Amino acid sequence: MDYSHVSIFVAFSAGFLSFVSPCVLPLVPSFVTYITGLTFEDITSAKEKTRVRYITITNSLAFIGGFSFIFVLLGASATFIGEAFLAYQDIIQKIGGILIVLFGLYIMGVIKLNFLSSEKKFHIENKPAGFIGSFLVGMAFAAGWTPCVGPILGTILLYASTTGSVAKGMGLLAVYSLGLGLPFFISALAINTFIATFKVITRYMRWINILSGAFLILVGIMIFTDSLTFITAWFQKHGIGWSVEL
Repeated sequence: MDYSHVSIFVAFSAGFLSFVSPCVLPLVPSFVTYITGLTFEDITSAKEKTRVRYITITNSLAFIGGFSFIFVLLGASATFIGEAFLAYQDIIQKIGGILIVLFGLYIMGVIKLNFLSSEKKFHIENKPAGFIGSFLVGMAFAAGWTPCVGPILGTILLYASTTGSVAKGMGLLAVYSLGLGLPFFISALAINTFIATFKVITRYMRWINILSGAFLILVGIMIFTDSLTFITAWFQKHGIGWSVEL
């Protein structure tokens, strides 16, 4: 299947939906203070702005690099497994599509999946100092992914397993990481604005979950029916898309 153009949008959108999920969005201020070692008062204060901004930028990038590293490895692993079962690619595609639709229904609250209802987290009491510490926290954050984001991540991993190329699978998860990391980075730099915006967003969290679930259901149906191939062909026919292909 050729996932050029469409794959970039799907992976980036999944990353962004992961960011605005109830598992991540409320924790952004806590993550920022934890990885920087600064208090909330330090981050929001007008004093030593240059120093605070430097610490925030460097540690945020290290944190993003940590979870991106794990996600890209997961993408490579998923695609490698998909390649190993290349003869059964059509069956894997159908099963993957059904699972993604179930993930979507779970996020929307329509069904309950017990295997996604228990959180698996790494608890790091004391973060190692410096950028390496922030990188390790990012890795632990990715490895201990919480259940309400897990279906979105699982969707991209299932998606990656059908691409038939380890490089493409890694590329998809890199774009997913960008979709998650970019809004986190922007929020860390503008924490005051983020907190004010977050108060508004929480009022619509139920609708965000519905939108996320609907997005996964649409992707699942498209993968099950192999519709992505036709959409890609339409983009190419009308000269619409990105110059970067996965």
